[in-house]
Amino acid sequence: MLATCAAFSTLAAPAFAGTFDDGMPAPWRCTGKCGTLGANGVVRLAPGGGSAYGWISSYNSGSQVALPGVGGVGEAANGSILRSVSFMADTNAALDFRFNYVTTDGAGYADYAWARLLDADDKQVALLFTARTNENGNAIPGFDMPPPAATLTPFPVAVAPGQTMWAPLGPDSDECYDAGCGATGWVRAQYAIANAGKYRLEFGVTNWDDQDFDSGLAIDAFTVGGAPLPIPEPGQYAMLLAGLAMFSVLKRLAR
Repeated sequence: MLATCAAFSTLAAPAFAGTFDDGMPAPWRCTGKCGTLGANGVVRLAPGGGSAYGWISSYNSGSQVALPGVGGVGEAANGSILRSVSFMADTNAALDFRFNYVTTDGAGYADYAWARLLDADDKQVALLFTARTNENGNAIPGFDMPPPAATLTPFPVAVAPGQTMWAPLGPDSDECYDAGCGATGWVRAQYAIANAGKYRLEFGVTNWDDQDFDSGLAIDAFTVGGAPLPIPEPGQYAMLLAGLAMFSVLKRLAR
């Protein structure tokens, strides 16, 4: 019975650990350059997050990715996409997470990043936010970008100029091309998922109109309905409850 309880404890552990504390979770899928990292350069650990955060970067990504029809004049040169593990959400479940956008590219070549909520068929439910600088120093809303569907705190999201020292940007770390370079710092994103079902999150970053200079996005502190990702499937919850009940019985017998 002790072995069984230990097995249930192991099963339950990932649901309550920081999403990226043990590296990139196996069910997450990356196209391009993604990874995990502790506090580094201008990107410290996320409030409410774990001992590491996830990141995506356009540096050395080699993949042409962007949001269809978004970006204005020009085209995507290269970038990366990261999709999360699938998770279950109840009606009006509260999605909550943090992100930090860092860019070395500015002016008319400003790159951009985004987050989307996708359904079980990988169709867009909501474009949660886009991040791209504009002439006023804001990253959200940036130029030629749609408004965010998520509630962001703070908002509008400003860029701290020149704050670009961050390892995922490779040799462009601590560099800056024209006005608009910098980091947003950690921003909180909140969104109410209207309908119950299975979903996943998508994060992307694109190097716009050229492959010079790079941008990246750090992410962490995910919860859905108050539960951290990865969220166990309903069957796992039942097994967890059974294991906890068994553990309570053992405690009583040991008295």
